[in-house]
Amino acid sequence: MSQVDHRQSATERRAAREAHLIASEKARGLSRELKVNDFHGGVHPPENKHQSTGEPIGTVPLAEDLIVPLNQHIGETAIPLVKLGDQVLKGQKIAEADGPISCPVHAPSSGTVVAIEPMSVPHPSGMAADCIQIRTDGRDAWCALSPLNDYTSLDIDTVLEKIRDCGIAGMGGAGFPTAVKLNPRGGAAIDTLIINGTECEPYITADDMLMREHADEIIGGVEVLAHLLEQPERVLIGIEDNKPEAIKAMQQAAEGTRFHVVTFPTKYPSGGEKQLIEILTGREVPNEGLPANVGVVCQNVGTARAVFRAVTLGEPLISRITTVVGESLDRQRNIEVPLGTPIRHILENHWIDRKRLQRIVIGGPMMGYTIKDESAPVVKTTNCILVPTDKELPPPPPAQACIRCGLCAEVCPASLLPQQLYWYARAEDRDKLQAYNLFDCIECGACSYVCPSSIPLVQYYRAAKGDIREARLEKEKADRARERFEYRKLRLEKAEQQKEAKRLARKKAAEEARKLREQQASSPDAQAAKQESDVVAAALARVKAKQASPDQQLARAQRTLTSAEHRVERMQGKLHGAEESQKPQLEAQLKTAELKLKEARDKLAEVQKLAAAAPVQTPHTNQSGPSITEDKLTVASASSSAAGDAIERAKAAAAARATMSPQEKLAQEIEALQKRVQKAEARLAKARSEDDPNTSAFATALEKMQGKLQEKQAQQGRNGSGN
Repeated sequence: MSQVDHRQSATERRAAREAHLIASEKARGLSRELKVNDFHGGVHPPENKHQSTGEPIGTVPLAEDLIVPLNQHIGETAIPLVKLGDQVLKGQKIAEADGPISCPVHAPSSGTVVAIEPMSVPHPSGMAADCIQIRTDGRDAWCALSPLNDYTSLDIDTVLEKIRDCGIAGMGGAGFPTAVKLNPRGGAAIDTLIINGTECEPYITADDMLMREHADEIIGGVEVLAHLLEQPERVLIGIEDNKPEAIKAMQQAAEGTRFHVVTFPTKYPSGGEKQLIEILTGREVPNEGLPANVGVVCQNVGTARAVFRAVTLGEPLISRITTVVGESLDRQRNIEVPLGTPIRHILENHWIDRKRLQRIVIGGPMMGYTIKDESAPVVKTTNCILVPTDKELPPPPPAQACIRCGLCAEVCPASLLPQQLYWYARAEDRDKLQAYNLFDCIECGACSYVCPSSIPLVQYYRAAKGDIREARLEKEKADRARERFEYRKLRLEKAEQQKEAKRLARKKAAEEARKLREQQASSPDAQAAKQESDVVAAALARVKAKQASPDQQLARAQRTLTSAEHRVERMQGKLHGAEESQKPQLEAQLKTAELKLKEARDKLAEVQKLAAAAPVQTPHTNQSGPSITEDKLTVASASSSAAGDAIERAKAAAAARATMSPQEKLAQEIEALQKRVQKAEARLAKARSEDDPNTSAFATALEKMQGKLQEKQAQQGRNGSGN
């Protein structure tokens, strides 16, 4: 079967499966017109969306430098895979995910890695974070891609791994890793997949334009997501009714599928995940819970498109559609921009008027945040760059005292009590904040929007959340430290108990052995053993007396003298082949060896006098020659004479060496090393023939001497060429 036929058969199977699911829905009485619910609160701020929808999605010229943060999502920072000077291709993985809640990072274009260091990133705190800076080469050359041609025939884990490897993260919110979201923990049963096309924030139209121009790719991504969730009962695409062009395009793309495009009235913040779930299903996510707890998985339309391109084309997430809007710009529109593109580069290509510029906001006016450094780059969650004038978005007036009007509670979409949360946040009462469900706040800004006292309520909530998270981390660290301490204490107590038990066992065994010895001491066998031990002791005493005889003393003195002579010879050899820097130390060692030799000679002479004074032991004489003692005296005398001759030869050699030129000394050193190498080779050959266990040591010593000989010969060659 050809690849085309294979794809056609996969398409036919998918169509048959979807037709079966549609028939099942109709059999259960479900219709495509689902009931739409409402959520508590909400506001209707000016939408200001028409400014950026007047022209198709565009592009900007490729920036000279792309700054790619290693953390563009919720979770751990990725680990770099490249180093300075490396050449990278577009789509190449340049950082690996660190743990399950993390995403890899890919090169947005081809070029050279010129920096890996902390740089400015888009963040409310203005913090710096680790980034990889790529100097683009202008070629925009892709690396090799590996799409999954028929993902429906593959294991779900294989497709999830592909999505994870392509670095797909949520593109409509905080950037949660998509592969993790598609694999609910705890075995939660998912019966509903929701695709979020709401985009309720004022000014932002990135998802709107994406649905208008790339609806087919979004539906293709929805098919992949439904497959990974094992075809949930319902697949709902939620879109606010202020996007008629997007609704029409999505309905046309969804024809022939079982996906429902559901429209509902415009109200902010209907795009919040929990609010959208309540609108489309009537289910409420529990406090600090997840959508999976109520059988729902929610994904953004931009994420669905990224999943489609990752699975079918093999493309990693290296670009996104971003709204560039604000009256400080001469041109307002949506662009598909490579991740890592500096915001300054984007603004300059939209002809920013800095005289009219008030500030730069990442996101919309309700949930966005201001940045100071224009060198910060576009990341996976950058859906809008808002550059308003003072008239368009005037700065908020100074905050005044709360008048307890209750408007904040009326508009809160999470049904919280913002006023109480505000007081407890100011008082830093963490227990009360958690009791009043602070972490259910989605930070939509609706409370701040209606507050007549202009109190920045959301900022208080964000700060309080940060303090509580930090306190939780500190508590976790303290708990882990306490557990380690308690475990160590228990381990030491157990070891001490085992030690005490062993001590008592040894004591008991010694006591039993003592009693046994006392019982055996009175037996006849014990008496016989005692007599035998006395005989052994007497024999040992005789051996010691024999060792202390003059002959034994003479033998020890002769061995000491021979050892001293050998040491003098070795030191002379070392001095003969040593470098000038080593000579003072070797001469001192030679002097010490000569003193030891003199002491050995004096000791031998003293022992010889004692041996001469002692009576001659006739049993050790030989009829054909002198006695053993006489032989030993003769050998000792000869050894003393040889040692004296060696000393004289060493002195003569040292005197001759003092008159040599450096070239002559070097030649003499080379000759000595050649002789030592020959001896070492012979010793190694003998060791190998006898299978000596020290063969490897002999080989290592030979390699060192050969290396030293080569160095000396090279030095001699350089001296000769210099002459």
